[in-house]
Amino acid sequence: MMASDAESGPAPDSKSRNLTSADSMVDLLAAAEPTSPRRLGELIQRLEASGRLRTVRLVERVGQAPAGPAPGSLAIRGVSFDSRSVRPLSIFVAVPGAHVDGHDFVVAAAALGAAAAIVERPVPAAAIPQVVVDDARRALATAAAWWYGDPSRELGVVGITGTDGKTTTAFLSMAVLEEAGLSTGLISTAALEVGSIRTENPEHVTTPESPQLQQTLRAMVAAGNTAAIVETTSHGLALARVAEVAYDIAIFTNLSHEHLELHGTFEAYREAKLSLFRGLGKAGGMGGVAGARSAAVAVAKLLPRPWPRTAIVNADDPAAPLFIAAAQKAGAAIITYGESAGADVRAMTVEEDDHSLRVEVVTPRWAGLVELHIAGRFNALNACAAVALGEALNLDPEAIRRGLAQAGSVSGRMERVACGQPFGVIVDYAHSPVALQTVLDSLAPVAAARGGGLIVVFGSAGERDVQKRPMMGRIAGERCRLVIVTDEDPRGEDSSAILDQIAAGAEAAGKGRGVDLLCIADRRAAMATAFGRARPGDVVLLAGKGHEQSIIMSDGPQPWDEHAEAVRALAGLGFGSKRAP
Repeated sequence: MMASDAESGPAPDSKSRNLTSADSMVDLLAAAEPTSPRRLGELIQRLEASGRLRTVRLVERVGQAPAGPAPGSLAIRGVSFDSRSVRPLSIFVAVPGAHVDGHDFVVAAAALGAAAAIVERPVPAAAIPQVVVDDARRALATAAAWWYGDPSRELGVVGITGTDGKTTTAFLSMAVLEEAGLSTGLISTAALEVGSIRTENPEHVTTPESPQLQQTLRAMVAAGNTAAIVETTSHGLALARVAEVAYDIAIFTNLSHEHLELHGTFEAYREAKLSLFRGLGKAGGMGGVAGARSAAVAVAKLLPRPWPRTAIVNADDPAAPLFIAAAQKAGAAIITYGESAGADVRAMTVEEDDHSLRVEVVTPRWAGLVELHIAGRFNALNACAAVALGEALNLDPEAIRRGLAQAGSVSGRMERVACGQPFGVIVDYAHSPVALQTVLDSLAPVAAARGGGLIVVFGSAGERDVQKRPMMGRIAGERCRLVIVTDEDPRGEDSSAILDQIAAGAEAAGKGRGVDLLCIADRRAAMATAFGRARPGDVVLLAGKGHEQSIIMSDGPQPWDEHAEAVRALAGLGFGSKRAP
């Protein structure tokens, strides 16, 4: 299903069609699983070559010499880091986590038939060979790439990183590549696409763990894709999920406050993003520094066209010099984009209406008007990033323009809900301070032109970045006539405490509780209240959930569809139901 189809509304059989797509994706991923065993010795050698290996511990029994076959000769039939999914003769990787430690499950994995384990410290009670490494997470990435046969070496791989704009940039970039004749797979926050099958991403995770990531890349190769676009988050980078992905092109969208619950400091968050660009100099993702641009083509890859190692950087972002420097040190080519003078791909003028953008673009090769059927002036930069990708690959300019014109909007990104109500309703995934500010600033003139104001309904995820909560409250309080704070994904945190932290920022901006600042934990009730208090001409922004199909409460995920819930709430006020064109 193309992105534009998501705007047309569900046909009577859409649920069964979505199930069919999901089933087909499951089949494609299952078919990507290798059927022949591989010798553990191959993986041990690879870990040793990378410097990860510490020792190999044989099975020991009290009073007896080590028994059993040499570990290197063991036939392995899979890789797992979750003991519940261990298959007979697979290798279990004991990854220390934030809540549980994989070492506590090595014995259970052995009981389920694991042939061996990769550990950071030996587990004497487990009667299976143990490969001891310095970093189990990175070893997991190595094991996954080994098991699936390094599929990223058979694809041109584009990694997109940044705080905001990754998903829209990914969809626009995919549209450009497809229109130019490059069959492209996609791993993004909103969707997965392998071959001709697209499904919604059901997880609240953008960059999957390395076994799932490598399996998906292998499925792309099997389905005939020649390129892959991978949204590459700071989590994916810091937690080594992408450590063995051979990236060819990296795109940087922007950088602002986010995910400090994982990284601790903004500097560490930035360093995680920068690591993608530093890695561009590593041939095949495994080492070997590339030289000048002419030498930056991935010689380790067997691809039908050149994929020069390239960094595409938003010149308008204050962090741009750091990303440019990292890529230059890696030996990658640099293409900048933005509205700034001197950007290689420059948006000269931007015109917008409720449904579309028209961007006058100038590149070193061509100049012309780019039309997009998406809203939000900020998306002009995301489009320029996709144009820059086309420039990096020397694609036909007309194919670039056609691809962007045909891309359509992305589910949950500036998505209008039109049911005949006299006020606007927008669903957007904005869940960081800068994203919320950007979207509200984009919608403010729309509301003002209609004689209305802004109402926002949003929250902040539990067990995630705490510092951003009052920041987002202040941003909303400064821009909206009514702020309604509600649940996003509270998880195990006290919901009322989260709402209070956000509300404190709105109060600092002059909002008063019970007047123009409401804390309503139940998201349905919050939405209904917002619509009930909306005046003709207002624009109501439902922020934070976007495309997601669940809301995570203390007892686990509960089904949730922001657009459908908005339609239901509007129906309760007597307005008809349809999706915006």
